[in-house]
Amino acid sequence: MGALTELRLLDGPNLYFPRPAAKVTLDVALLHALSREEGRTLAVALGMPGARPGPAHTAFRQRFAVRAVSYLVRRLAREAGYTRLAVRSRTGSQVDELIVAFPWKHAGKATALGEGVATVLDSMGGDRALAEVVEEAATEIREAPTGASPRLLRPRIPVVAVTGTNGKTTTSRMLGHIARTAGRSVGWSSTDGVFLNGELVEAGDYSGPSGAGQVLRQPGVQLAVTETARGGILRRGVGVAHNDVSVVTNISADHLGLGGIDTLDQLAEVKAVITKITKPGGWCVLNADDPRTFAMRQGTKAQVWVFTRDPDSPSAREVLTEGGRVTTVLDGWACVLSGGTDPLPVVEVASVPMTLAGLSRVNVENTLGAISAALALGFTTEQVAEGLTSFDPGQNNPGRMNVWSRGEQTIVVDLAHNEAGLEALLEILDGIRSPGSKLLLGIGTPGDRGDDVFVKLGEMAALATDHVEIVHKDTYLRGRTLAELGELLRTGARGAGVEIVAEHASELEGVRSLVAAAGPRDVIGCMVHQDRTEIDTFLTEQGFTRDTADSLLQLVRRAQG
Repeated sequence: MGALTELRLLDGPNLYFPRPAAKVTLDVALLHALSREEGRTLAVALGMPGARPGPAHTAFRQRFAVRAVSYLVRRLAREAGYTRLAVRSRTGSQVDELIVAFPWKHAGKATALGEGVATVLDSMGGDRALAEVVEEAATEIREAPTGASPRLLRPRIPVVAVTGTNGKTTTSRMLGHIARTAGRSVGWSSTDGVFLNGELVEAGDYSGPSGAGQVLRQPGVQLAVTETARGGILRRGVGVAHNDVSVVTNISADHLGLGGIDTLDQLAEVKAVITKITKPGGWCVLNADDPRTFAMRQGTKAQVWVFTRDPDSPSAREVLTEGGRVTTVLDGWACVLSGGTDPLPVVEVASVPMTLAGLSRVNVENTLGAISAALALGFTTEQVAEGLTSFDPGQNNPGRMNVWSRGEQTIVVDLAHNEAGLEALLEILDGIRSPGSKLLLGIGTPGDRGDDVFVKLGEMAALATDHVEIVHKDTYLRGRTLAELGELLRTGARGAGVEIVAEHASELEGVRSLVAAAGPRDVIGCMVHQDRTEIDTFLTEQGFTRDTADSLLQLVRRAQG
């Protein structure tokens, strides 16, 4: 196996640069195989006198390799005729792996440079002189075809980019609804597809750069709302050169261990890409209650607008002192604070259906984020209030905190795809559970989560509910088996002293079982990802109806006695 592990041309702003860049993943085992003396000789040849290579296969040698490869890229580029090239490199997930990135304007030349670096590394420890190999690689780069240029979109209409671990879909949908209610033609891309004014144009996961392109090509669109997921940023970069408003909802554990992202800080670094390309005259909207999200204000050239449920939080005070704005809650009203003026009331929180009468803390935060972004775009407080109060969770936000009731029995259907999502779902279930009733829950999530996530979900469910069943997503196993995922969930529940017996291959089977097991006053919750439409049909056939804002308020009051 050679040094080149992967060469990927990122079409848009990315983790390494706010413009298209080539990402080259390298196996530098041959650099680790050099003796210290050979490493020092290489360093001198690359223009790194005084370098300390450190012992082979250690973190010291790994850091030396990162510097050496950066010098090598610059030297190759220089000898190929490119006098100025920005280079960024970092360690990989293994000691022998590293990543080097550089901006690109022509695919052919960028590919040749990445391959040239690998060619030189493959010669390490051989008989040929470094200068000879570098000259041959530089010649290959000079003679390589120019190739295509990046297809980076430069929008002529306002663009809002929304990212985060939880809440980005709900926030995007609320923002799009506000704009539509105000008479704007709105295009929206998400994990569900591409939509124009609420109508599905193209189904599929369009949370990557292709989604932004699809939205901007829609006829007559006046505002683009792009849901931006981590995978798209890592695989191809952000789909537009800039945005007018960026929104980051939160950072919590999800998909860790995939794509070289192993920690929450690394995940935050990826999500922060959209804040770094927000126009200087635009607004960066951040969750002030999430430390990693709040820290993103340091990396943006835009104005800072934060949202928080605590009007007296230190984060809010800091932003106001720095001249930014804060959206928060005062006396039950969502309002905006800015320096030197009185609070500006926007809407009563309990009147926003998505907050479930103010019970859902997560959706209160999503509401505050949507308010911030809408006002930053220039919508009036009246337009924002009208959009939020007319936003029906069942019709406008399918699959997210959808509440159904039949008599005094209630079921909540929600994506809840990770620990933070399940915590938010359990908060709602407990908040509408009347005294003496039982709480039943169906748990399961796609297979591309770590084992620890499934174990934690099982434990959380067992501790918080009276009855738990496993509800698999059989079309989202992602290389896992039903038996494997079921055992992980049961392991978590056993840690809390509960043995889960019932297990279902699909969400629809699980909901049928839970409804059959529930009493007339019980509350049911289910983590739903794939069978949303079929479950809606089943519940309707069983006599359930969607709860309105008024009926949700009654559920909360009943639960509170």
